[in-house]
Amino acid sequence: MPKLTTLIYCVENGKVLLAQRIKEPFIGYWIAPGGKLEPGESPYQCAVRELIEETGLSAHNPRLRGIVTETSALPDWQWMIFIYVVTSFSGTLISDRREGKLNWWSLANPGELYMPEADRIFLPKVLDFNQPIYQATFYYDDNLVINKISEHPAWNSEI
Repeated sequence: MPKLTTLIYCVENGKVLLAQRIKEPFIGYWIAPGGKLEPGESPYQCAVRELIEETGLSAHNPRLRGIVTETSALPDWQWMIFIYVVTSFSGTLISDRREGKLNWWSLANPGELYMPEADRIFLPKVLDFNQPIYQATFYYDDNLVINKISEHPAWNSEI
């Protein structure tokens, strides 16, 4: 059974808010705020809660932009990630640094950021509001290197 998690990207003025991880997995990498769902919590509620806890920002109308599964032969590397994007939020950006340092990064060259490979692949796709929700499965080997990506077709309203 995969672990259910969320990521929430705050986007403003051509920049995205990311946190530099200080915990496994991906120590030192820049990722979106997020975390595991609590019992009885929806992915939407989790994304909103995690954003407040990790950044001090309150999301207004976050949009579901991706559902990604990450799997490997390792039993503890089974994830289902619900990815949200929010362009309207309030509050004062704070970081208690329990999750990592926060920084706004330009979207002009996101490929230059030290990010997990999967995040680097799906980030531009989830930020493109002209595209449907991104859905994919990332398959990892025993060393947690991606060896296959299966992108799933979006729902077609003409069917």
